[in-house]
Amino acid sequence: MRQAKLLKLLIVAGVIVAGCGSSGTAAPAAGASQAPNTGIVGGKVVIDNESGSTWSCQFNPFNPSVNLTSVGFIYEPLEFVDALQTNADGTNKVTPWLASGSTWNADYTQLTFTIRSGAKWSDGSAFTANDVVYTFNALKADAALDVNALWNSNGGPITNVALQGTDQVVITFSAAAQTYFYYVADQTPIVPQALWSKEDQTKLDSFADTAPIGTGPYTMANCSQNNIQYLRNANYWQSTASKPVPQIAEVDYPAFLSNDPANLQLSQGQAQWGAQYIPNIQSYYIAKDPAHRHYWFPPVANVAVFPNLENSLLGNVAVRQAISFAINRSEVSQRGESGYEPPANQTGIVLPTYKAWYDASLDTTKFDVAKADSTLEAAGFTKGSDGIYKDASGNRLSFTIKTISGYTDWDSSVQVIQQELKAAGIEISNVLDEDSGTYTTDLQGGNFQLAYGEETGGPMPYYELRQMLLGSNIGSTNYSRYKSADTDTLFNSFASSSPADQMTIIHKIETVMANDVPVIPVVCGVDWYQYDTTNIGGWPTPDDPYAAPAVWSLPDNGVVLTHLYPTK
Repeated sequence: MRQAKLLKLLIVAGVIVAGCGSSGTAAPAAGASQAPNTGIVGGKVVIDNESGSTWSCQFNPFNPSVNLTSVGFIYEPLEFVDALQTNADGTNKVTPWLASGSTWNADYTQLTFTIRSGAKWSDGSAFTANDVVYTFNALKADAALDVNALWNSNGGPITNVALQGTDQVVITFSAAAQTYFYYVADQTPIVPQALWSKEDQTKLDSFADTAPIGTGPYTMANCSQNNIQYLRNANYWQSTASKPVPQIAEVDYPAFLSNDPANLQLSQGQAQWGAQYIPNIQSYYIAKDPAHRHYWFPPVANVAVFPNLENSLLGNVAVRQAISFAINRSEVSQRGESGYEPPANQTGIVLPTYKAWYDASLDTTKFDVAKADSTLEAAGFTKGSDGIYKDASGNRLSFTIKTISGYTDWDSSVQVIQQELKAAGIEISNVLDEDSGTYTTDLQGGNFQLAYGEETGGPMPYYELRQMLLGSNIGSTNYSRYKSADTDTLFNSFASSSPADQMTIIHKIETVMANDVPVIPVVCGVDWYQYDTTNIGGWPTPDDPYAAPAVWSLPDNGVVLTHLYPTK
């Protein structure tokens, strides 16, 4: 369940303004070169991704524990932001989806969507602008749904969402909000008012949604702990008699608790869409059918150690700095990730994807065990006879770390980190592998000491850094529970700033990462992506990056599904 966005190098800071003024009502066609629509419906795609748990058969698209299996397949956004492709001016390509277009006002405080006519929910009922207004107001009614802190009451800029006429939705912001386009248009799945309004509006986050009704290309046909079967949506709005969409009749999503059985199934040709780490991928996977088997691993976000800053010891910046100094990121990359995921850096800027934003002069916290020792000793820690540092009260620098069970590469990486920290007088006493649902709940609730994981990111460093550090994101994506009014001000001023000032803001946030060490990036996470062209065509490729390729990239996965077609 590694929900990460692959992001192409973006030099223009105002990237998310792309698509303002897009128009037209034709069914969308994302990407530069399009997969041919053969007019044939058939075939089956089996997804191969270690989920870290069995399926709960819940499909609430706002629940981070289960949205992996609902967004894209069943629920869709208003517009699709392709972080892999840019326009001539450097802005991201935006494809109208449930909205046929959108426009900003002059000062970027009001965003108007024109809602597509003719779209239907999978039960055959009409999709309307009222569903869109309802969805956004539902996020306000239950703040736990507002995972991106969009509403003013939750720390965001939205002050009002209202219907205009019969087919337009107007979103009003308290200040310039062009950077919120990605969250509003791409990252907010739209749900049906007729179904969701029957639930307790203050507890929608706990709505199981076991029989989901969406506008997406597939419906959930059958769900068990071990597999979800999706069948093509006969009412899908992009489909016509001559050009059916989707063309793949069935999609199966088995649940895997570990990389090993998932990798075995992929290597045996029993699955076509892979999304996990495979050691020795060339010999284990590619060499068995080099004409049809492929992979693409672009860097997307940081895989990091998240320290719980509410822990008395980890709340000490010297301890966090020492941990960062003690981790040899190159070793973790090689020994934990077979070199597929490059070393990260303490500024939090993913390289080479975002090198235009990276200030090397700020990257001062690098591997140096001696520096880790001197940092702790200067802060009053002394090393005990067991080789572990302790404070003046005798509290040892001994912590547990949580990760997701079945992520064998993460397990290997954590073992390397454990060894490296021990050499610097810091102990990881226990590695706690949890299923993905429990893990997410624990991180959001602060029930951990250290955790190994990653954020979803977005189309420039601003998004991942905001997820990690914004104070109002505590309880959703700010796992470390970092609080800084000055840092919040930097994030909140980003949208109204010029491109040059936006670059300065990111550099200031890099300084926060380097000095305060609220999160400790270890490697640059990639979009794990393997694909088999034996019977299925239309896959995203480096030459045709029409969507982020990993199945856990949301809602890109749904875009991929509308492109795939049977070749036999």
